[in-house]
Amino acid sequence: MASAYCPGKSSWPELVGEYGEVAAAKIEQEKPDVHAIVIPEGTIITQELRCNRVRVWVDENGVVTTVPRVG
Repeated sequence: MASAYCPGKSSWPELVGEYGEVAAAKIEQEKPDVHAIVIPEGTIITQELRCNRVRVWVDENGVVTTVPRVG
């Protein structure tokens, strides 16, 4: 859904299984106008859409578990 409002690439399925900090760095390198935030699974978040944010969800080992998406 984010791609309808935010131009450019909006998801990074290739980063599932990568370490969160590495994934965040790759996202920010590829799309410098966004801030990638590493977030542990289960963290309560707000639901507003922001074209300059990508949430990188990680498990207890710091590994990405969900496709990072703009929003």
